[in-house]
Amino acid sequence: MTNPLADPYLVLTKIYTEGALLKQALAETPVEELHRARTVKIVYGVLEKDIYLTHCIRAFAPKTPKAAARIVLKISLYMMLFMGKARYMVTDNAVALLKRAGKGGMSGFVNAFLRRFDINAVPMPEGDEGLSVRYSYPLFAVKRLREQYGARAASVMAAESRGVTVRFERGEENYLAREHLATPFPHTYIFPNFVRDGGFFAGDYTFQSVGSIAICYGVEPCGDLLDACAAPGGKSVLLAAKCARVRSFELHPHRVELIRQYAARMHRSNITAECRDSSVFDESLQGAFDGVLCDVPCSGMGTVCENPDVKLRRKEEDLVSLQKMQRAILETCSRYVKKGGALYYSTCSVFACENDGIVRAFLSEHPEYVPERTQNPLPHEETAYGLQFLPDAAFGAGFYFCKLRRER
Repeated sequence: MTNPLADPYLVLTKIYTEGALLKQALAETPVEELHRARTVKIVYGVLEKDIYLTHCIRAFAPKTPKAAARIVLKISLYMMLFMGKARYMVTDNAVALLKRAGKGGMSGFVNAFLRRFDINAVPMPEGDEGLSVRYSYPLFAVKRLREQYGARAASVMAAESRGVTVRFERGEENYLAREHLATPFPHTYIFPNFVRDGGFFAGDYTFQSVGSIAICYGVEPCGDLLDACAAPGGKSVLLAAKCARVRSFELHPHRVELIRQYAARMHRSNITAECRDSSVFDESLQGAFDGVLCDVPCSGMGTVCENPDVKLRRKEEDLVSLQKMQRAILETCSRYVKKGGALYYSTCSVFACENDGIVRAFLSEHPEYVPERTQNPLPHEETAYGLQFLPDAAFGAGFYFCKLRRER
């Protein structure tokens, strides 16, 4: 019988001890295909509940356990508390896993911990710290969300993924007999799970977040469009359907290749992918584009429903360097827009400092640009300059979009 903790342990060890990204670790770890869905559920679940599980461990462990024991305990507690698995089954498998992994010296501690653990004896802190534990959000993020959204902050933090978003180019009727949720966007549906088949490689459909699709919805058709931070290429591909020519810039060479592969798979021949630093000005491109999209690097805190490992890595001090980069990219790319053209700024963040804050600072120095209101069928909140989408209303997606018109 397969030990249900074994594959999640391998994946989570790469994430917790080697710093691997969640999707990278899942892709690169050989797991038993028969139980892949179970492994994915446990890995995502542990990361989603990381702070809560850490709090539970601290309540019953006088000292911080070593990494291997800590990971096994998190998996075990998740299975007991959130999957309803029997204590004896989880405990036996946890002990067996540690022995098989050459960590038998920790098995006695883990065995004793799991046998005496009582969720009713775990004290919950008050205030912001309590919210941080309950929703497994970094404390700095809790404070910022509560300051910005007040009572709604809890709803934002409690939001969960709705499933896998699939955008069809053709043949959607072959898949809609499955359980699905319609989105406000044409040919786009959310499935509880969706395993890619030959249609993916034929370009019949692609996986694209509802936030990415909503950003593209706000971009007007034009002749020449620059997608300034384009990898992995989903927005470039979708925008190539309504813009005559798309140039896609990406800083890292291997990610440029991802854009090219994406475009080829989806049969888009009007996309040119280039290895470029979008924060460095190229005089030859001044006034060259009808539209420029700056979907800038950001905290990613609007994507935690899909990427719960973001909560592990993101620190408050990161926001300072990110805002510096965001301002540099917007400043540089604004010079590439023709008179009368549009400049779009977007993030996958729920923090105002990365959104309206960046736009406000930019507009104070660029009177040639004016904000232009846009509509979007995905539920959102209007901000001073753009649209803020929050995960509790927008199918689990948190992001920001702003359109600026160059008048002179």
